[in-house]
Amino acid sequence: MRQAAIRIRQLSKTYKTHPFSAAVKALDKLDLTVEKGEIFGYLGPNGAGKTTTIRLLLNLIRPSEGECKVFDLDAQRDSVAIRSFIGNLPSELSLWEHKTGEQILRYLAKLRPGTDINYAFELAERFQLDLSIPV
Repeated sequence: MRQAAIRIRQLSKTYKTHPFSAAVKALDKLDLTVEKGEIFGYLGPNGAGKTTTIRLLLNLIRPSEGECKVFDLDAQRDSVAIRSFIGNLPSELSLWEHKTGEQILRYLAKLRPGTDINYAFELAERFQLDLSIPV
């Protein structure tokens, strides 16, 4: 069997928003395999569970049921290792007000050991990005 880039089995996520309200099922027994080298688009309407699935893969939230793996690494048990070679840029990203691009880059670089901040500055220059203005 080939090593899958992503393997999800019977993955479910239920949110209980209030003790007296009904539970909301954000994801219901998802099975998904993305093979190594495959290009895969994860599309669907709002509320379909796309963001929930990504958050589960990154161990930002915990599943109610099921399992998910990235290159055979368990998304919960091996989350630090997984996050060392993948990233996520959420669509609802909001950054700190009044911070410049350079301040934000320097802060984020400190969060990830081994980051080459000089390469980030080279890219900013190549794309003519002014890092001195607030984001």
